[in-house]
Amino acid sequence: MPNLRLADLTAEIDANVRRALLEDVGSGDITAQLIPAERLATATVITREACVVAGTAWVDAVFRQVDPRVAVHWHVTDGERAQPNQALFHLEGPARSLLTGERSALNFLQLLSAVATQAGDLADTVAHTQVKLLDTRKTLPGLRLAQKYAVTCGGCHNHRIGLYDAFLIKENHIAACGGIEAAIAAARRIAPGKPVEVEVESLAELDQALQGGADIIMLDELSLADLREAVRRTAGRARLEASGGIDHASLPVIAETGVDYISIGAMTKNVKAIDLSMRLAL
Repeated sequence: MPNLRLADLTAEIDANVRRALLEDVGSGDITAQLIPAERLATATVITREACVVAGTAWVDAVFRQVDPRVAVHWHVTDGERAQPNQALFHLEGPARSLLTGERSALNFLQLLSAVATQAGDLADTVAHTQVKLLDTRKTLPGLRLAQKYAVTCGGCHNHRIGLYDAFLIKENHIAACGGIEAAIAAARRIAPGKPVEVEVESLAELDQALQGGADIIMLDELSLADLREAVRRTAGRARLEASGGIDHASLPVIAETGVDYISIGAMTKNVKAIDLSMRLAL
């Protein structure tokens, strides 16, 4: 599946930001009203820790929706690595508006940069191989496209976006369809042209998936020896994806088996927000 492109996310970004501002600002920022409406200010946002930046377009959209008079000046771009205490961007505009947009803007930037940083760390771990690391559907509800975009900023890749753009046939689907080959055949009839992936738990099931003509075969928690045998046995007839309980320690050796993909739910699920700080100057 192709990676998400920022150019395709304009409507999604605006919708994300509208929901965030409705949640945070609601009927109005009563604390900001303590500041005179005509007061202008500048602000600088720094990162307190090393990170891979992602989410600049979401920050831009926050301040555009809060107050078009706010100017956002970036010192970094998505995908760039930043160091502790580095300035990421600065703001100019009405002080009230800078403070009203602060939390929503930083929430997007700290989360998406955390995903990009995690992805970048994982990508570095397997840079000596040809494997592609894939995200999963283990994302925050309502922010899937944002998180999947952040994955690409860190140098990893997108799996299917949802349940609609590719088949992923798992154990229960197989049982309900009467077998692996029957499930693949049904998928071809239902949506010709859609990618068909099958999850298998043994080499015997791998053979059935190959016989059925699966495009991608997910090897769920197979041993290293079985992964290597799966690569040998498949010989390019399908793409192979390793999955299941993979962490930083096991990732390099799994990548070295020769599989095409490794999917890692922790890339989007187990992230810690980047520590950011905004400093206001009146």
